[in-house]
Amino acid sequence: MSRLIIRAGAAERHYWADLWRYRELFFFLSWRDILVRYKQTVIGVLWALIRPILTIAVFTVLFMRMAKASSDGLPALLCVCAGNLPWQFFATAMSESSNSLVLNANMLSKIYFPRLIVPASAVIVAFVDLLISLCILAALMAWYHVIPSWRILTLPLFIALGLGAALSAGLWLSALNVKYRDFRYVIPFVVQFGFFISPVGYPSDWFSTKLLAMHHGRMLYDIYLMNPMVGVIDGFRWAIGGQEPLSISIATSLLVVAFIGYTGLRYFRRTEKRFADII
Repeated sequence: MSRLIIRAGAAERHYWADLWRYRELFFFLSWRDILVRYKQTVIGVLWALIRPILTIAVFTVLFMRMAKASSDGLPALLCVCAGNLPWQFFATAMSESSNSLVLNANMLSKIYFPRLIVPASAVIVAFVDLLISLCILAALMAWYHVIPSWRILTLPLFIALGLGAALSAGLWLSALNVKYRDFRYVIPFVVQFGFFISPVGYPSDWFSTKLLAMHHGRMLYDIYLMNPMVGVIDGFRWAIGGQEPLSISIATSLLVVAFIGYTGLRYFRRTEKRFADII
């Protein structure tokens, strides 16, 4: 009787080809997660609209009214909406991909497939939420008579940059979460902290002015720019008709996402062979 022995790393030469061969598994996992997200809910996909609407309302009152922050040349509600939607997309996508390997532990220990498929498919759920919530942005633009220019065509590019940021961070965190389970407690803190240091409820130029006026402000400003979502949100607002973004923020976001993505992929591939044993 012949036996088939599966060795760790035996499919190394065909790994990237296997990503294409297992594309149906990618679509299956994505569709499964989408169905599970809205299964047995009373209002279904409307949850993708209710959460950003409530957040937008709160931040409009806190920052635009109470803190008297500027609105980047846009109506206050529209400015907050354009910052909140990409942030929620990033936060949800990163959180889902970070926990994806642990949640699919049984599958990892039983069959072979490129493990990269798991965190990548988890991002799709957040992407669907973003597509649905873009209806809020379109409705506010119509309400305030903001007519989009050619710049709206660049919106998918900034969405792609946000997706790259979420997946890049998700590769690091998902691999670390397999080996060190206490990372599941770190991830919510990272999301909460990132929420306040991202220009969700205020424009970057307003916040940058406040930072530079502080002691050691230049150093704080440089650290602020290292947040990849600064460039994403700046670009998002510019695409729908806001003021010119900080060009350095977009360039920095591209570099940071490329660095995190490259190092995250290398770490993920290096530890991937041991996932089944550890998990």
